[in-house]
Amino acid sequence: MFSEFILLGFSADPQTQTVLFMFFLVIHLLTLMGNLVMLLMIRADFHLHTPMYFFLGQLSFLDLCHSSVTVPKMLENRLSESKTIFVESCLAQAFFVFATGATEACLLAVMAYDRYVAISCPLLCGQLMNKQLCAGLVWGSWSLAFVDALINILLAASLDYCEDQTIPHFSCELSSLFPLSCSDTSPNFTLLLCSSVLHFFGTFIMIVSSYARIVSTILSISSTSGRSKAFSTCSSHLTTVILFYGSGFLSYLLPTSGSPLEMVFSLQYSVVTPMLNPLIYSLQNKEVRVALGRMLRRYVNFFT
Repeated sequence: MFSEFILLGFSADPQTQTVLFMFFLVIHLLTLMGNLVMLLMIRADFHLHTPMYFFLGQLSFLDLCHSSVTVPKMLENRLSESKTIFVESCLAQAFFVFATGATEACLLAVMAYDRYVAISCPLLCGQLMNKQLCAGLVWGSWSLAFVDALINILLAASLDYCEDQTIPHFSCELSSLFPLSCSDTSPNFTLLLCSSVLHFFGTFIMIVSSYARIVSTILSISSTSGRSKAFSTCSSHLTTVILFYGSGFLSYLLPTSGSPLEMVFSLQYSVVTPMLNPLIYSLQNKEVRVALGRMLRRYVNFFT
């Protein structure tokens, strides 16, 4: 038995490693800054104390967590010659990658339902999506994802890893661990498939259902300006959904092969999307831009 895996990741060329280190460091710093600013802005500005921005704050926190699980170790390996990770650390990373990803899938489904309620019943939205319900939906998303991730990881931890120690990836994920085992992994694959169906396909169907109702409601609005305003409230969320599921489905559900294309999809899901989400909501949402301006003026006035 051995105690470490090797994360093969990217090119072994020293110059390329340095460029990649700087590139991912900048992305990680932008991710931290963008999501922290979004969290502070939502908390400080009472105009944003609505269900939509409560869920957006949770999304920013999730993006912070997800990026912080994978990127620091990836940065360390860009400067290290060994590029190893302890088996226990690898399992822990796989757990948090799965848990945060599954929580985000549930949260995006909840946000789609919130947009449906806001568009179809704008006058009753505050009553229907009250604080207790919003908090319950968030806690339910976290709980379901973490319990599912724990079951998968406990089953993976019981495997005997006695084959090739090399993981053809920049981070530890469940699907990349199974080929390294000399035990029977069919129960693990079955459980992972069921979890994927539940968290990714299940939530995707819920999102499609919510948007089908949203489209139906928007089309029933008589004025063009009303339809445009209603759709604009969903554009940021819809962009985030496309980025998340477009890359997430491919990075989690396709067999692990270590191909460059697979690596690109995994990078987009794990590294790039958490950086883009605050930018998407800032550019496409007038309320966020106005709130950001108010916060910046407040800090400028404080220091002058």
